Amino acid sequence: MRSGIGGGVLRMIGLADFTGTWKLSRRIDDRMTGQVGTLDGRAVFRPDGAGLTCDETGQLRLTGQPPLTATRRYLWRADAAGIAVLFDDARPFHRFDPAADAPGDSHDCAPDTYVVQYDFTAWPHWTARWAVSGPRKSYIMESCYAPGAGAETG
Repeated sequence: MRSGIGGGVLRMIGLADFTGTWKLSRRIDDRMTGQVGTLDGRAVFRPDGAGLTCDETGQLRLTGQPPLTATRRYLWRADAAGIAVLFDDARPFHRFDPAADAPGDSHDCAPDTYVVQYDFTAWPHWTARWAVSGPRKSYIMESCYAPGAGAETG
């Protein structure tokens, strides 16, 4: 068991608990340009025979630009360390253990570094916070997920 907010107790979160539709809201703070972007949409986690496929779709709004539809696909797989997240072409992206006190990982994409911290303490509401740094990028991106219509969030 894990402790939750206010000393409550949560059960262990596993890969199958992400199955379903999640409301997605994202904020991107670009420290190089000073711009703030937002995305409102959904993330759908579907079983695919080897784990889950996560499809994110939403309206991306950037300062001074018309909204555009943004999409992204990831493959989520159970492994000995917890959950492995792969790019849609099956290249490794990062891993995390949802039962860890501070679940997170990093991904090097030379010359930039991506560091993610997950927060499941308010499950089934959860966040992923990315800090991206390097000579070409410097931003914080926080994604908030909440159960959506048809969500199967355990």
